[in-house]
Amino acid sequence: MLILEVKGLTKTFGKFNALSGVELEVRKGEVFGFIGPNGAGKSTTIRVLLGLLKRDAGTATIFGKDVWTDAVEIHRKIAYVPGDVNLWPNLTGGEVIDLFASLQGDVNVKRREELIAKFDLDPSKKCRTYSKGNRQKVALVAAFASDAELFILDEPTSGLDPLMEHVFQQCVEEVKAAGKSVLLSSHILSEVERLCDRVGIIRQGVIVETGTLDELRHLTRTKLVVELHAPAPGLGEVEGVHKLTQSGDGWSFQVDSGRLNAVISYLSQFGIQRLESAPPTLEDLFMQHYRDEDGITRVGDS
Repeated sequence: MLILEVKGLTKTFGKFNALSGVELEVRKGEVFGFIGPNGAGKSTTIRVLLGLLKRDAGTATIFGKDVWTDAVEIHRKIAYVPGDVNLWPNLTGGEVIDLFASLQGDVNVKRREELIAKFDLDPSKKCRTYSKGNRQKVALVAAFASDAELFILDEPTSGLDPLMEHVFQQCVEEVKAAGKSVLLSSHILSEVERLCDRVGIIRQGVIVETGTLDELRHLTRTKLVVELHAPAPGLGEVEGVHKLTQSGDGWSFQVDSGRLNAVISYLSQFGIQRLESAPPTLEDLFMQHYRDEDGITRVGDS
C-alpha cells in the first residue's frame, strides 16, 4: 500500500530547474531514505509534499490525497521535523510540545513523558535558552509523541550528539514496528544504511537510483583483501580489478561486482591463503553518483 506517491514532479524557479520529473514512492510500514547533497532538490521536494510550494507539473499525493489541494487534511496525519527548528522564544519546550500535539488531537501524556526522558530534555526551560540540539529534541519529541501515519524528517538529527542520534534511531524503529511510514532525508549515510528499507538518490533535481541496498549494491564495487601462496604479478591487469595496493602480506583492491567470480577464479590458481570481502556501502554508491568526469568527488554546498 502506497502512503506517498510522486510522479513526474517538476518545479522551476525562473530559469532554474529545481526538480525535473522526480519519481518517488513510500510504502506503508517502510523507512525510505532520501539522499543527495545540498542543492540536489531534497528540501524542494519536501516543501512540495508539505504543501508549502506549488508544483509546476506532475502529481504528488499522500494518503491518496493531493498535497496542495488537500494539505490541511493531510497534515492531521503527518509529523514533520526540519533540520533547523525555530520555536516560539517565550514558550517553554513542554508548552511547544503540547501545542503541536493539540493540533493533531489528544495528547499521549505517557508517550510524551517517555520521550522527554529518552531525549534528556528539560521541558520547563524557555525555548530562547535552548541550544540547536535541544530545539531539535523538542521537535522530535513532538513528532514521535504524535499519532502520525507518516513522518517526514529532513536532517532531523542536526545538532544532536551521538547518544541522542541513537535514541532517534530507536524511535524510528519503534514507529516502523507500529506500521507507520518514514521519509528520512539525511546526510548521515550510516544512519540511512541502518534504518532504511529503500533508498532514493537525487542529483540535480532527478532521482538517479531507487531501490533496496541489496538491489543497488550491484552498481558498485566489492572490496577484497587477499593473501596468496604464490605471487600474482598480473593481478593489476585483470579485467574488473581497480585500485590495487599492497596491504600487509597481501593485496587490497576493488572488484566490479559482475567480475567477482572471474577474479576469484583467477586468484585460486595462485593458492588463496586468506580472503576478506566487504560489500559496497551506501556511501560508495552515493559518491559514485557525485564523481565528476575528472574523477573528483564533489558533493556541493549550494
